Amino acid sequence: MEELKNMLNSKKKFNLDDNYHKAFKDKDFANYVRSLPIDEKTLIKYTSSLQDCVNERKQCAKCPGLKECAHSVKGYVLTPNKEGKRVIFSYVACGFKKDEMYKENVKYFDISRDVRDASLKNIYKDDKSRLPLIKYISEFIKNYDNKEIESKGLYLTGSFGTGKTYIVSAVLNEMAKRGVKSTIIYYPEFLRDLKSSFGYNSDEKYIAAKTSPILFLDDLGAENCSSWSRDDILGTILQYRMEQHLPTFFTSNLSLKELEEHLSNTPSGVEKVKARRIIERIKQLTVQMELVSKNRRD
Repeated sequence: MEELKNMLNSKKKFNLDDNYHKAFKDKDFANYVRSLPIDEKTLIKYTSSLQDCVNERKQCAKCPGLKECAHSVKGYVLTPNKEGKRVIFSYVACGFKKDEMYKENVKYFDISRDVRDASLKNIYKDDKSRLPLIKYISEFIKNYDNKEIESKGLYLTGSFGTGKTYIVSAVLNEMAKRGVKSTIIYYPEFLRDLKSSFGYNSDEKYIAAKTSPILFLDDLGAENCSSWSRDDILGTILQYRMEQHLPTFFTSNLSLKELEEHLSNTPSGVEKVKARRIIERIKQLTVQMELVSKNRRD
């Protein structure tokens, strides 16, 4: 019985060795296994899986992007790793997939595709008036993880088409690449959605707006103001974020003075004290800057 067992083991070992050395005649296979930090004695046991790894990499070499990915698990490549005496094969994100994965750290609500793809490298730097803003962006990214420095958000005002939304979104996308989660909300639509739903406290957008590590409210001041939207929604979000020291970004076509006037006028009448309270919270949360530039949409 023991002799039969030894014979079977010997035959199995011969088949493993034979299959491996046959596969090794393939130049791509040989180059790949040589690049692995795993000894040949161990690799011999996994010839078939290693061939799958090689075949996937051959497909990757000709792949133009995620949409054309021919792998069984799109955007991922079968990859071996040694764990003890075994080799474990798992799927690792390819270069194209990694370029997209950062977006999973950002929640987008009613935001256009071009903003979702916003990148710092595409921000126009040919206008000297943008230099203070670019300096702020650089310092915010640099100091975000420094607990000794409070990372204030930004209230960015300026005329239509100057790129305010794109610039702030690019900052948050850059933070996403560093593993920081954020939420980008088009504010007027956000309010319309909350108003049409019941029990807004349980609404995903509302919770995200309150608690997101970084929040960006786009186009503040473009909404129809009411006591409810100002005090129950915006006021409670800002109060929570102020207490928790959570960076908050705003873009608006209105200066803070103009925003205060806008928030004062509601169907209930003129409420200057309550509007002023919102403005003070925004000042506590942000650095205020104006983007003076030509309309980039023309």
